[in-house]
Amino acid sequence: MKCMTQLVDRITVNPKQCGGRPCIRGMRIRVSDVLELLASGMTLKQILKEHPDLEPEDIQACLRFASSRVGHRVRTS
Repeated sequence: MKCMTQLVDRITVNPKQCGGRPCIRGMRIRVSDVLELLASGMTLKQILKEHPDLEPEDIQACLRFASSRVGHRVRTS
C-alpha cells in the first residue's frame, strides 16, 4: 500500500496543467520528462542537479508510475 500512497502523493494530474498529463507534485515537471531524461542516460544525480525542485523519491515515483501503466496485458487482434 505504501507504493500507491507514494504515487498519489507525488504524481498529480490536473486537466488545467500540462494538458492533463501526469506531473510531479503539482509542478510543471511531467512524469514523461523525467522518464525521457533517464532513458537518455542521465543519472539520478544529474537529474536532481538540473531540476533542484525534484527529490529522489519523485524519480522513484515516476518509475513506479510507468511500471504500473505498462504492467497490463496488451491485446493483439
